[in-house]
Order: sequence, then C-alpha cells, then structure tokens
Amino acid sequence: MNRRKFLQLSIPLVAGLALPACKRIQGSVEKPLLPLVLHGGRAFFNGRWQNIDIGIDDTGKLRFGNDLRGTERLNVTGRVVAPGFIDILADNSTSPETTYSIFEKYKVSDGVTTALQMHGGSADCGAYYRHFSRRPHAINYGVSTFVMAIRARGGARRAIEKNLDEGALGVSHSLEYQPAPYAEILEYAKLATKYDRPLFLHLRYSSMEKELDGVDEAIRLARDSGVRVHIDHLHSTGGTFHMEQALQKIRTANAQGLTITTCVYPYSFWATYLSNNRFGRGWQERYGLSYEDLRIVGSSERLTARTFAHYRKSSKLAAVPEGTMPLDKTVNLALKEDFCMIGSDGGIQFEPRANSHPRGAGCFATAIRHALDIGLPLEKILEKMTSLPRSVVQPALKDRGVLEDGAVADLTVFDPQTIRGNATIENPNQFSSGIDLVIVNGKIAFKDGKIAAKNGNAILGRHL
Repeated sequence: MNRRKFLQLSIPLVAGLALPACKRIQGSVEKPLLPLVLHGGRAFFNGRWQNIDIGIDDTGKLRFGNDLRGTERLNVTGRVVAPGFIDILADNSTSPETTYSIFEKYKVSDGVTTALQMHGGSADCGAYYRHFSRRPHAINYGVSTFVMAIRARGGARRAIEKNLDEGALGVSHSLEYQPAPYAEILEYAKLATKYDRPLFLHLRYSSMEKELDGVDEAIRLARDSGVRVHIDHLHSTGGTFHMEQALQKIRTANAQGLTITTCVYPYSFWATYLSNNRFGRGWQERYGLSYEDLRIVGSSERLTARTFAHYRKSSKLAAVPEGTMPLDKTVNLALKEDFCMIGSDGGIQFEPRANSHPRGAGCFATAIRHALDIGLPLEKILEKMTSLPRSVVQPALKDRGVLEDGAVADLTVFDPQTIRGNATIENPNQFSSGIDLVIVNGKIAFKDGKIAAKNGNAILGRHL
C-alpha cells in the first residue's frame, strides 16, 4: 500500500476515534470545587426571589449558580439566605475591652455580621483598632469618632481629624446629651465632608414642642457643609410626636440634592441611662411619665422618687413603658421611606443578665417579624438591614451587604416562619429564634445556637 492510499484510509479512522474523545473531555469538565455551598434556599438575587446555589470560594467571596460543587454542601431548603445584617448603630461603650465578646455573641445570634458603633464609638480610633486587631472577633467591627468624649478632653477639631486619619468611619455627636453651638458642629460636619465620611447625629431635642427644630438643624448642617447626615433613631428623637412632619422634611431635603438618612429600632419604648440629660428637670412633663412608669432593665424593679434619685447617681439603664412611642405612629411610618433603615442603638454587655435594652440582642429578628406582620415585603426589610446601611458607610462597606458575585461572603440564613426576637426588658440576654446559620468572611460563625468560629475583621474608613 502506497503512502497516499494509507493516509486516505487512516484520516477517517483517526477522526472517528477523536470525536468521541472530544465529547468525553467536554462532558468531564466540571464546576470548580468550592469550600462551602448553600443549596436549596431562597434568595433575593438580581431583583427577584429565586432558588439558587450560593457558594463561597477559597478567598471568602460569593459565587452563584445551579448545582455548584462544594467540599461542604449544606441543604438550607425552606430558609432565606440574605446578606449578613449590618448594625450601624450598635453600642458597646461600657468597658469594651472586657465586654466585647459578650456583645458580639448576642449580635451574631441575631444575624448581625457587622456591628458598627456610629452613635458613639471611640475617642481614639487608632488605638481602638490597634487593640482590637489583636483579639478574635465573631463579627466585623468598627467605630466612629466619639465627639462627646473628645470634647471633654479639649482640642476637639485636631483629635477628630486624627481619628479620621486613623480609620474612623464617621463623626458622631449626641446634641441632646451634650449640647454644643451650631458653629462648632458645623466644623465637625466639614471635617466629615473632607474625608467623605458621614455625620451621625442624636438630635438636640426630644420634646413635643421642639423635636422638629432638631430635624431642621440636621438638614441645615447638610446644606451648609455638604455632609451626609444620618439621624439616629428618629422615632425616639425628632419624630416621636411628629413623625409625618419629620419624614416630610427629610424627604424634601433629599429631593433638593442633600443626603440625609435615618434609622429606627422596632420597639415602642426607649431606654436610657438615668444619669443623662433626658432625665433632667421636667422629664415627667416632657414625656407624660411618672417615677412608677420607669423600670430598671434586666429586672422587674419599678422606680420610686427615692430609688430614682439613688439610681440617677449611677449608670443604671431605665426603660419607659411599652407604647410610649406607638409603632403605628412612628416606626411603621418611617419604614415606608427609602432613606430609613434598622439600627439597634444597643448591645448586650454583661452576663448572666444585662442592664441593656432588649434591642441589643433581638433588634434584627424583631424587625423582620414586625415587618412581615404589618405587610412590608421581606425584600424591603432586608434592604433596610443590609444594602441601605452599606450605602451610608461608604466606601468602607462597598463589598458587603449585597448578594453579588465576588462580594464578601457575609451571610445570614433564617426561617421566615419562626424568626423573632426573644429578648425582654426583664431578661434581655436571650438569643433570637429562627437564625439558623451566620457566615462571616466566608466562615461559619454561628450554627446550632453556638459560636462556631471567630473570623471577624476590622472595618476602617478609607481615604479618598
């Protein structure tokens, strides 16, 4: 057989052998093996609810698809998979060096993956971050510049700028608790603008007659400085008695190009320390309350004139009666607005029973339960706990609070039927129900009612 004839016979044979081989190679190409895949859950992804596999890659980033392969594959059928909840108004101000692990335990058990102390924070943010970077954390953490503490030391402007240079996530001040002239607060607002950080304000007034003046002042600060203003818990300071008018003022300001946001917690009562200005002269008339209406949180003790005077010299937290801030006239109205989010303004700091508002342990589970009970779509309340707070603390949180390919894998998996907060005034130290799984930076942090790992990171303000 000559060479030409051999090639003519051989080429079809080789081709016939090669085709099945090509098909076999193509069929054997498999999706990469991921460390963890959540299968069967529902997620609000790409603008709609859908069942989709959510994977976590070796770098702790999210991956989405159908039938993802995982070294560990968890069936979460019947559960909602959401971005980890972001608490921008957490509070762990009492001895954080010794209480932070308790504080974080009750946050992660409520589905929180990132707790930022933007109501107060730290007077020395650089030292704070250096200290806590050496400790293991169940969740991500971060702080604002605590102006109240800084002003007591003097040299406020220089200290605030130093904090912003060293990673403070914003500037925060509580004008009701520590009044300051408008011109001084305006300087702080301008510093926040310079560093592209938000200004968090506890408004100046909480009385029926003057609370809207505080809202006007916040809007004026935004207009005069260009700062992004966040009003702390509007329903307890600024909108307790005039929520519709307060919301209209903010809505109008935003329509004019300003950036003003606010938050609420889903409880009809507030609590604060008896030693602060809110319980100053005339508090009974301001709030229509008596001594007997006040309860020491973490107990069933009601106050008298004598015990009020005694505890006023201490740091005891007292709660006003439920219904003091009617939900239908305050929180429910605020939740309809796209500039309003959830913020706890709390944290559990002591065990076995803390003198802390129950919102420190149950805020986010309670918010979901309440939203569903009043007919707010689940995706709307989740937005107010994830992507909306993310938008306030930018760019520090740009890779968190969203379900996007390549975003940081902070996730909360919960049962929408059973989720609820269990913390009470008498016993605030109670885990929420319905939180099945919490993942922080790609690692399981909370599962089966227990801390599983400590993988939290510091969240720092970024320079322009």
